[in-house]
Amino acid sequence: MRFFLCSLLFFTLLSCNNYKNKRHTLIDYVPSNSDVVFKSANLESLKNDIQNNTLFNAFSDTEIYTVLKTKLEPISTFNSNGEILLCLSRSKNDSIDYTLITKNSKALFETDSLKNYIEEQIKYKSHNIVKSQLGDNTFFSTVIDSTFIVSSSKNIITNSYNSTENSTNFKKLYDVSGNNESLSILLKTNNALAPSFFIEDALKLSRLTDFLTLDTEISQNDIFVNGIAKSLDSSKNVIDIFKNTVAQENQMQHITPGNSDGFLSFTFNNFKTLQNNILKYRVRDSISENETLFNSITEVGLIYEGENRAVVLNSVDVIATQDALLGEQNKIETYRNIDVLEFSLTHIFSKTFAPLITNVEVSKYCILDHYFVFANSLEQLQNIIASYQNHTTLSKHSYFSELNEKLSSESSLIFVAKPELIKAIINNNLENKQNINIESYNLSAIQFIYDSNFAHVHGGLIKGKTKRIQNSISESFNIKLDTDILNTPQFVTNHSNNQKEIVVQDVKNNLYLISNKGKVVWKKQLNGPVVGEISQIDMYKNGRLQLAFATPNRVYVLDRKGRDVAPFPLKFKDNITQPLSVFDYDKNKKYRLLVTQGKNVLMYDARGKIVSGFTFKSAEGTIISQPKHFRIGTKDYLVIKTKNKLHILDRIGKTRVSPKTKNTFSNEPVFLYQNKFTTTSIEGKLVSIDTRGNVSSVNLNLGTNHNLETTSKTRVTLHDNKLGIKSRVLELDYGNYTRPNIFYINDKIYVTTTDLQSKKVYLYDSQGKLRPNFPVYGNSPIVLDDVDNDKNLEFITKGDSNTIILYKIN
Repeated sequence: MRFFLCSLLFFTLLSCNNYKNKRHTLIDYVPSNSDVVFKSANLESLKNDIQNNTLFNAFSDTEIYTVLKTKLEPISTFNSNGEILLCLSRSKNDSIDYTLITKNSKALFETDSLKNYIEEQIKYKSHNIVKSQLGDNTFFSTVIDSTFIVSSSKNIITNSYNSTENSTNFKKLYDVSGNNESLSILLKTNNALAPSFFIEDALKLSRLTDFLTLDTEISQNDIFVNGIAKSLDSSKNVIDIFKNTVAQENQMQHITPGNSDGFLSFTFNNFKTLQNNILKYRVRDSISENETLFNSITEVGLIYEGENRAVVLNSVDVIATQDALLGEQNKIETYRNIDVLEFSLTHIFSKTFAPLITNVEVSKYCILDHYFVFANSLEQLQNIIASYQNHTTLSKHSYFSELNEKLSSESSLIFVAKPELIKAIINNNLENKQNINIESYNLSAIQFIYDSNFAHVHGGLIKGKTKRIQNSISESFNIKLDTDILNTPQFVTNHSNNQKEIVVQDVKNNLYLISNKGKVVWKKQLNGPVVGEISQIDMYKNGRLQLAFATPNRVYVLDRKGRDVAPFPLKFKDNITQPLSVFDYDKNKKYRLLVTQGKNVLMYDARGKIVSGFTFKSAEGTIISQPKHFRIGTKDYLVIKTKNKLHILDRIGKTRVSPKTKNTFSNEPVFLYQNKFTTTSIEGKLVSIDTRGNVSSVNLNLGTNHNLETTSKTRVTLHDNKLGIKSRVLELDYGNYTRPNIFYINDKIYVTTTDLQSKKVYLYDSQGKLRPNFPVYGNSPIVLDDVDNDKNLEFITKGDSNTIILYKIN
């Protein structure tokens, strides 16, 4: 049974030195009989990547998934923040044993909350082994030199105390694998767990190379791999047929029809060198009847179309190749002004190029510019001719261009497959054929580029982007978290590329940072829910941004990797009742952090120290909205609002403006609208105060249940089902609407609200006109921005209770 492809699914369940005396890295503890090692630097990111990847989800109903789910269930209980290795090996009874290796920590394996968990201590010589029972699963664990090892096999644990020399090649693979990848795969190929990337049995991985390492990049719709293939004996593996050759540019995509199933291509700079290497591999003295046919060839391809195969020779000297075919000039027909000719050397390609081409018979050929195309099926030849003349070859498809960006333009060996061929390859890797739906995947590719005694490996499996229609709205991704979402997702800036990322918190108070490709960058447990929105500061004034925010009893500052920045978090006994206010008065990054606790405020600097010069300590009543900072002209104004008073202060906390009349205020924020401090009264009147303390009140007939949002010149209100944008009032369908938001992007105003009852997101322009193709599905307020600097706007919203959707407006 080939378990390799599906063995990756276990993560879904989670959601030349002398090493004999001293072991320094995790790879030193890998069992000597390991067939495959999965390495992860960020387990949480990997869990989410695979949980949300549609290909892995397609395996969830398969028999192999059920087997692995049962076998690997205990692994879902481990919580590692560092690198982990998961090793799979075959036991004597041919079952699979797993071993997990990581650095030990207190939170790694917490058993208090586990149901049906039993453990006992076992003595082995002078060592302690823990035997654990979780449901029907038994596993064993120990700690050696601060390294935690757990395995389904007791023998593996007892053998782990013996510091034996592991495979040097395995260690080399470990050393060249990525240090920050969410998943790297280290593989010995001569085992039943090794996959096949090709449709031909002669090119299965155990015949192709001895060792393989792959760093993976997994998103919701795509999977990409990059790595190294290494042989022990350069005459016994297929990949070493390309030794001492130079890879040429692949051009098979320009002759392969777009409606074919895919192609295989191999290139070389010298046929004689390739021929000698094939002879060494096959242990034969001669190859074919007409070797002159290949002297001007730098690329040989195989086009797949159902059961049919066509061989393509890419010639750098068309006349010389035509001369080699002078004895093959009997014309069968002319199709679209192209002669189709008889070919008598039926098995020449299999005889010459096996194992790269096997069991292929041809009986006719045609010439299309510098391509010489041979096939047995006249219909396949006609399809190739028509596609080439109509410019409908594979290279013309957008999904090929998209995948090709991840590949090298030159390769020794490349295999490109469309859905039917992908499905066949997947079934070849499973013991029993499965009806796995992968129709949405447009293309896959795997390529090998031979170097000095090893080969570079690149590959990918993509859905491909469909052509966008102007003003259309498409999902960029839809990802699922482990638990329900607590707050509204928001964007933050990634200072390394100036693009936007997403922060969101779940109901277990885990904070996530998610890339704009849908990849979980990190997940961090907080002590409580985030109060309001998260701000960003440049604490060290070096262009690197940190996240700054409050929970009910903490003020956090986190770096790009989700780590606490000292001396934060600050701890508070009394509850923080308003979002953390971050002020940068002179835009010089001398930040002030204002903490609100009921009617009291505390002013800190960016290093977490109290600002002693700030004199305002307490309001007359409970502060009912987030304190804000405004600048008018050259003066700073801090605005703190209670039910009955608006405190308008200078930057040291002294009163700068005293309103001349009193009001009973609503809980709505304070804005700077038309150069006046503007909010609403509890009755829904618009209250404005100028810098001299003059107060004006306008009855907007909002009623007590209302919302207000403004920019400096645009006012938006919402009450009941009436949305007011400037002077225009829109009557919406009755529903449960979120407070409106205003976004000012590229000199345009956008207004948005979401009906939580019907789960519809609305987006309007500054004139109150609904944008094309709105409303769309959504279950929270949205945040709108250009997240990837491509001049198209994106917005983020909740989908189901535990999903996040990123939409793109094209």
